[in-house]
Amino acid sequence: MAATVLNSSRAIEMSVFVVRAFVRMREMLVKNRQLAAKINELDRRLETHDTAIQDLIEAIKELMAPEEMPKRMPKRKIGFRLPPAKS
Repeated sequence: MAATVLNSSRAIEMSVFVVRAFVRMREMLVKNRQLAAKINELDRRLETHDTAIQDLIEAIKELMAPEEMPKRMPKRKIGFRLPPAKS
């Protein structure tokens, strides 16, 4: 750095300034990584929520659809039946 070559208070001051600037840059990068990780986590959560909501909507639509009427047995005739004639 400049302080190793130049032996002045201004050179020392600039060296400290540069080091502090790099430290702040590194902190910002770490915060940005954390922010990116949080955004990715939220994105993953939203994807699972979207699929869960979609499943719920499909289930509600199935419940709202009219049911098919079951096939009825043929009606039995009411009354007396004669036994078949013996030959």
